[in-house]
Amino acid sequence: MRFWLLLFSLPLLGGCGQLGYLSQSLGGHLRLVGAAKPVEEVLRQQDLTPTLRERLLLSQRMRDFAVAELKLPDNNSYRRYADLHRRAAVWNVVATPALSLELKTWCFPVMGCVGYRGYFNEADAKALSEELKAEGMEVMVYGVPAYSTLGWSRMLGGDPLLNTFIGYPEGELARMIFHELSHQVAYSNDDTGFNEAYATAVERLGGAQWLRKHASAEEQQRDALTQVQRGQFRALTQRYREQLQALYAGAAANKAERKSALFGALRADYQRMKLEQWAGDARYDRWFAEANNASFALMSAYDELVPAFEALFHRLGDDWPRFHAEVKRLAALPRPERRAALAAPQ
Repeated sequence: MRFWLLLFSLPLLGGCGQLGYLSQSLGGHLRLVGAAKPVEEVLRQQDLTPTLRERLLLSQRMRDFAVAELKLPDNNSYRRYADLHRRAAVWNVVATPALSLELKTWCFPVMGCVGYRGYFNEADAKALSEELKAEGMEVMVYGVPAYSTLGWSRMLGGDPLLNTFIGYPEGELARMIFHELSHQVAYSNDDTGFNEAYATAVERLGGAQWLRKHASAEEQQRDALTQVQRGQFRALTQRYREQLQALYAGAAANKAERKSALFGALRADYQRMKLEQWAGDARYDRWFAEANNASFALMSAYDELVPAFEALFHRLGDDWPRFHAEVKRLAALPRPERRAALAAPQ
């Protein structure tokens, strides 16, 4: 979410709907950063729980590692902490047509077009969801634990650590911090897939590097099992995403019936995988129960280009400064040239 542009967008808006939406976004963000306190101040609190103290100290070691090892920005982001007393920082709404994996976009002056609409109040997100469903769209509402202001919140104290993710397992916490910081390095205003895939590549490569150097053997083993499971989840959903894309692009007359059959087969395959490979672990139950076009389209924005970024990193000798510099160069190109350069074999 690009909150730094809201101040400039507000005077340009003519519709009450857009003005109200951007006002809640700006107000919500200001309340969020206003609730944050420097980590060293929080650590001095007498009533701080031992668990939160340990997590805050761990986060600062990760923040130092991000600068020293991954060459991510050295600024005040993730040096402050806020307890929002809710389970998500914002709630995003994404939507697609009934027979498409193309995300609906919302466009604003200065901000451009994005494939989501974010709300600081969950009820507002659900209200929009119902409106879109009434229009025949398939909708997903999901909580977002963190977002990046691309460094533009430095004057307000930087992007803060939040209660919504500070309790994540060690590997997940590291990946969250590295992902959000990477948005401050390179960003393209017209290419969400490029931006998110770059950040996801940084989180995976950087997270693995952190775990190898700093995590206990037990933590490494626990994270490795999680990553195996996540890889199997991605492989299963990628297979069905490709089938859905082929169906929607084709000329079949019974697309709705075939779509329903594919989702039925997807859920059956998941149940088999859960029982035969995951010993009944149910952490993905909700995703598969609610899976629709919108959830598949959202996954594509984060995952599709990640292998290309990982290959680029290794091509550059696993050199973080060279990698970031090349991504910044690509981000400045027109989208067709950018995508072609990223996909070109070297």
